[in-house]
Amino acid sequence: MGFFKVHSIIRSNCIRFFVLLVCIASSSIIGAVSQATVFQPKDAYRILCGVTGNATDSQGRLWVGDGDVSAMSILNLNTGKDLQASDSSSNTDVPDRVPFSTARILTAPAAYSFPVSPGLHYVRLYFYPFAFSGFSPSNVILSVNADSYTLMSNVSISDLMYADNLAFVFKEFSVNVSSTLFTLNIIPGMAENAYAMVNGIEVISMPDDLYKKSLMAVGIGVTIPFPLQSTAMETLYRLNVGGQTVTESMDDLGRMWQPDLAYTIGAAQGVADSTQDPISYGTLENYTAPSEVYQSARSMSNDNAVNLQFNLTWNFTADVNFTYYIRLHFCEFQYDLSNMRVFDIDVNGALAMSAYDVVAAASGKLVATFLDFALTLQGTNVNPVIFVQLHPNSSSKPSYYNAILNGIEIFKMNDTTGSLQGPPPVIMIPRPVPATGSSGKSSGRNMGVIAGITVCVIALVALLVGYVYLRRWQRWKFEKGGGMSRPSTWTPIPTHSRTGITHSMISKLSSVSRKSATSSYVSSVPSGNCRYFSFAEIVDMTNNFDEGNVIGVGGFGKVYKGVCDDGTMVAVKRGNPTSEQGVTEFRTEIELLSKLRHRHLVSLIGFCEDHNEMILVYDYMSNGPLRGHLYGAGLPPLSWKQRLDICIGSARGLHYLHTGAAHGIIHRDVKTTNILLDENFVAKVSDFGLSKTGPSLEQTHVSTAVKGSFGYLDPEYFRRQQLTEKSDVYSFGVVLLEVLCARPAINPTLPRDQVNMAEWAMAWKKKGLLDQIIDPFLVGKVSKDSLEKFGETAEKCLLESGIDRPAMGDVLWNLEYALQLHEASRERELDVSNPKVKEMPVSEEQHLTGLAVVPEESPVLSEDSDDATASAVFSQLVNTGR
Repeated sequence: MGFFKVHSIIRSNCIRFFVLLVCIASSSIIGAVSQATVFQPKDAYRILCGVTGNATDSQGRLWVGDGDVSAMSILNLNTGKDLQASDSSSNTDVPDRVPFSTARILTAPAAYSFPVSPGLHYVRLYFYPFAFSGFSPSNVILSVNADSYTLMSNVSISDLMYADNLAFVFKEFSVNVSSTLFTLNIIPGMAENAYAMVNGIEVISMPDDLYKKSLMAVGIGVTIPFPLQSTAMETLYRLNVGGQTVTESMDDLGRMWQPDLAYTIGAAQGVADSTQDPISYGTLENYTAPSEVYQSARSMSNDNAVNLQFNLTWNFTADVNFTYYIRLHFCEFQYDLSNMRVFDIDVNGALAMSAYDVVAAASGKLVATFLDFALTLQGTNVNPVIFVQLHPNSSSKPSYYNAILNGIEIFKMNDTTGSLQGPPPVIMIPRPVPATGSSGKSSGRNMGVIAGITVCVIALVALLVGYVYLRRWQRWKFEKGGGMSRPSTWTPIPTHSRTGITHSMISKLSSVSRKSATSSYVSSVPSGNCRYFSFAEIVDMTNNFDEGNVIGVGGFGKVYKGVCDDGTMVAVKRGNPTSEQGVTEFRTEIELLSKLRHRHLVSLIGFCEDHNEMILVYDYMSNGPLRGHLYGAGLPPLSWKQRLDICIGSARGLHYLHTGAAHGIIHRDVKTTNILLDENFVAKVSDFGLSKTGPSLEQTHVSTAVKGSFGYLDPEYFRRQQLTEKSDVYSFGVVLLEVLCARPAINPTLPRDQVNMAEWAMAWKKKGLLDQIIDPFLVGKVSKDSLEKFGETAEKCLLESGIDRPAMGDVLWNLEYALQLHEASRERELDVSNPKVKEMPVSEEQHLTGLAVVPEESPVLSEDSDDATASAVFSQLVNTGR
């Protein structure tokens, strides 16, 4: 019996243990479900202005027309002073017809009053002015007041759009409502013929605990109270760092998070990374930010020494005399222990947080957390900026010198008068003047009035020009004066809009991405070597983008032949707004070429960002890419001397890139389509869209993702993802063989052993039979010594290990020596030991023009088979139909 009693006790205990486990598991599940509960707003108004009835947008959200019976009590109008307007055109500038295709026009003050529960509320306003029944969009000027706050004051919506290159204007505010009725007053502006026009309004409850009650003051180092109950804020930036767009439907609070790449600068942009592992919110609420924000991040490279040389940097434009609420989101998903990644956080050159350890702060890996700061911008700077910078903290002796950031939010707080309105935008481009009919009043104006107006216009233009130069001087002064706490490779020059989304950005984000308080894909200010063109100037130089002037088409867009105002021939590259390519390349090209000038680099004359365009203006290279003169284009072939001169010029350009800057510049896409020839067949290296700043003196390489063109790619760089100047040397070695053999780097139509030109040519070189595979046109026209030196140079460039390859300066010397050997062969008796490579006399006509005549028996060369793999982003700058 004792045995059975013991057995019974054990069985009873097992059952109790099992029940306990079930309870614990159930509790965990319930807790998890509880944590994942979606925030339910007490109030949710989504008003579609200027329409009777309801409509659903592309994300499935219901909008109620302000003319609908259910919404009539909300709208308080001055009788006869409003108009319901609609836009029947299919305008691709806006992402959705709801709410942008309808609007309410107000010629007198009106109010929208919403019954609400006291507490924090989002106020979201949508503006898209369109012409309707004689109302001009340029006259949409308005103010918006909410209780005791001034959200907008005498704002010209069209000026805002033109100044910041916006397709529409979206504003998001957070306001604390203390009563049970929230009123938005919309008032036409103080200008002749001004009227108000609004397309959509959202008033939605938000969590009262979303923001902290105290903030760390940057530059002071103390925590200050944040008077949340008496502060209104405007959302300026909301970024998913290192990730893609997070749309409103993916956020519990209906927020959109933009990618951050447009707000990073050059080498300071680091490396984007992401995880699919689930995120824990720890002590935070799950609506703090979507999990997608915490599952992506931007961090530094895997090279500790390189990371100590720069900061991860983001930059934003702002207004002076306001205080800003800055929230930085963090989640460590790579390291699971404390002191593995520790970094400092600087804001505008001041230390905001020292030795920050995400794992320690969040109490674990894959746990979300954030930091809040307050920054006050004071002074008279007409172009104030906010820099957020992360730098490894070496004093903590962490395992890795690195930094990480997952998300950024920046809000403007109201000033002491309760206003959020900053200074009016500066219009850098002329607004289009609407056509108007003749008027008896205008014809009666006397000459004195006209003269007075003319004098005023001239004075205003002079003031504007002076103001523009003042802005540029102050920006230069700020950058030179040390706007960053630690030196970075490229100085951040922020000119991003902060009031809406541009049309160009819409095409880069998502077909349903619509709103954010941020804007603009990129804006790079030129140096003194680079001119900013207005869109009107671009239109004039290309004859309104006449299709007859198209000289090339690529993934980025079309290239037009044009004439600058000084008579200079130019190549105008216009970005295609529907293309996914070219945004990063556009910025990199401006950043590099505006700083570099060399005889053998293609000169960037200027650029244009007006009217949501991405346009680059270059010197016109009348003889096109080198590849077209080697094969496939039917152009007369080049003589051996011409080929040597072109290779020498290209090597000089690359040598300048590698040695002319502090850390050097690695081109990363050297190929024959990126070597262009001017009217004198002078070679110029082009297409710097993939270029990277080289390693510092203490480093050997830059760790980066592999990019380049198939057939030219350095195999060592491909294997290790470690980029050096020797990667360009390898690519240039392929170019040398392409020049010699006049065939594509990769031709899949050939037998397997001939597909890769570099491998095929080197096999012949090792046999001592390189002369057997040269361009048929060169047979009998190249001296033995010159060919041997040229082949030896190419072979060294193509060595497997980068450390064994020569520097570009050595390559240049060897090519110049090959040219000397070629010239010397004309002064001595021809070498008859190998008739295939003996020098032939050059005719007088060929000597004067530098062009050779194609013999009738020359074979027809095949088309370039690897064009499909070429990036062709900045190489179509020529007249290929020459």
